[in-house]
Amino acid sequence: MSTKTEPTETEPGKTVPGEPLTSGPVRVRKRGQRHWLASAGLHLGLAVAAVIAVFPPLWLLVTSFKPKTDAFSTSLVTHPTLANYTHVLADTQFLTWFGNSVVIVGLTTVLGVFIAATTGYAVSRFRFPGMRPLMWLLLLTQMFPVAVLIVPLYNLMATLGLLNQPAGLVITYLTIAVPFCAWMMKGFFDTIPVDIDEAGRVDGLNPFGIFWRLVLPLARPGLAVTGFYTFVTAWAEVAYASAFMTGEENLTLAGGLQTFVNQYTNDWGSMTAAAVIIAVPAALVFAFAQRHLVSGLTAGTTKG
Repeated sequence: MSTKTEPTETEPGKTVPGEPLTSGPVRVRKRGQRHWLASAGLHLGLAVAAVIAVFPPLWLLVTSFKPKTDAFSTSLVTHPTLANYTHVLADTQFLTWFGNSVVIVGLTTVLGVFIAATTGYAVSRFRFPGMRPLMWLLLLTQMFPVAVLIVPLYNLMATLGLLNQPAGLVITYLTIAVPFCAWMMKGFFDTIPVDIDEAGRVDGLNPFGIFWRLVLPLARPGLAVTGFYTFVTAWAEVAYASAFMTGEENLTLAGGLQTFVNQYTNDWGSMTAAAVIIAVPAALVFAFAQRHLVSGLTAGTTKG
């Protein structure tokens, strides 16, 4: 005697003849829905990545509050102290280095943003002989590492009498920041409609007036990204600052940090305390510019 079978529903609206009908509905995984093992693995990977990213600055902060004798201990702070910060601020020329860095970084940021913005706007809006070679030249300058450029730049600064001068470092940092920022600003200006320029010309504005009064206010996200990149480039640079500036009164923060740990001394407590203080201005600048960073980075990548 044969057994009667009924079609089984495997997908909505589809049946397979010849198989017994199941007692309950078949659970179909929605599109894009992860298995719980995949979800757990993803969250575990994100947690591990977060720990790896947070551990170095956290350990730096913890070490800065340890006594000098416990700098290499693996334990947390058992006897917290501010002696490292007091020593850095009161017994060294840290404040002088800080002032030198503020002047150099401030000039670099202002000049870098202005030069990159005007260059990007000119290439975006105008057609002139040598435009493409200019942009390719700016791109090629980013392909050379610091180790290759430091000797010719040193000789050039020595010839111009700019060694041990803030102007020498400002010019050097501009050669690093401006090419990349000009490319980025060019892409951002491409997203701003040309109709705005034409409306400005109808109102009697000259090209610079159109750029300054109409286009530049619309480019604030791009300017924020450019300013932040230029600031970080100058604030965190070490190689040029160490090679072009000598004498403790002329050092920037990058060069001053090397006086704490070198072949003659090994003061890790002061080193970590100074590094924490140096990180504070960078964090403040990032907090100020972060609401423009995402929109500025994405807007310069497409033309729409």
